[in-house]
Amino acid sequence: MRRLHTVLSSALFPSFSRAARWRRCCAPVVMAALLSAGPAWANTEGYPAKEINFVINFGAGGNTDVTARTIGKAMEEVLKKPVIPVNKGGAQGTLGVGYLAKQKPDGYTLGLASYTSMTLSPQIMKLDYKLDDFEYIAGVARYRYGMVVRADSPYKNIADLVAASKTGKGVFYSSPAFPNSTPFMELAKQTGGKFEEIPYKSGPETIGAVLGGQVDASVLNPSDVLPHIQAGKLRMIASASPMRWVELPEVPTIQEQGHNITADSWMGMAFPKGTPKALRDRMEQTVLAIMKTPAIAEAFARIGIDPVALSGAEYRQKLVEAIPQMREAAKSANLPIVNPNYPN
Repeated sequence: MRRLHTVLSSALFPSFSRAARWRRCCAPVVMAALLSAGPAWANTEGYPAKEINFVINFGAGGNTDVTARTIGKAMEEVLKKPVIPVNKGGAQGTLGVGYLAKQKPDGYTLGLASYTSMTLSPQIMKLDYKLDDFEYIAGVARYRYGMVVRADSPYKNIADLVAASKTGKGVFYSSPAFPNSTPFMELAKQTGGKFEEIPYKSGPETIGAVLGGQVDASVLNPSDVLPHIQAGKLRMIASASPMRWVELPEVPTIQEQGHNITADSWMGMAFPKGTPKALRDRMEQTVLAIMKTPAIAEAFARIGIDPVALSGAEYRQKLVEAIPQMREAAKSANLPIVNPNYPN
């Protein structure tokens, strides 16, 4: 796992794989921001005293995993202690979040509290965690999505896919999480077509199903699909985000192809509930300073994800505001609401 960490960091985040360059160009910026925090930083002197476990709620190698490892590598350079990736994928990102909630709140285990795992999944699944089982550190990223098929697929656009969904067995699609499924669910609702989901634990597994012909299509992130598009193995037929991708500006959005459908999701970080406030504050300041560096901006551009720097409180508020929206989206997709009072 550590070797994978090193390989991914070197390939996608060369600024951090060369520690000397990081210390020269970005570490002074981060440290200046942290020192300006005053007592909150000074009161946690000696922390961290050992390695920190970073729980990632999806499998290794996918967009979420690569993004989290990039942040973790930057944290190592600032905190001077190892940040160990702990992949806990499964159940559309909820297994890792549930695992994080049960960890000792001592500041040495943190993890991803991803958007749908916190806002939608607890409404439609029986889970053993809720919104307030965590201390939120920061909001760090916003995803982009694109709908892809195999390069030899007969489907060239959304109209082709919808036509296929109304004949034969319909359209089968692979998905690692709800945001990836939403465009297909909405297409089914709007057009009356038949779209069947095959769930997977990670981006690589999901895209492997498309490449192997087990499914017809998928909605995934740039880092998952761009290498395969460039190799001539996949074709993107639509951007599922509100805007076109800068990497493929010729490919129109789903909205531009006549359907009012978008996929949107965010990434945030959290500690288990009960982590001391001084440690939470220090980690929040560390992560927010890192997220504002040019090196992170460059690395995220390679991954195909947009960096953000929301405080823990701001990210929690974004989750709270999204809960009723996700409830309506679930109802529109005819998903059962098993916890209508969530987040209470």
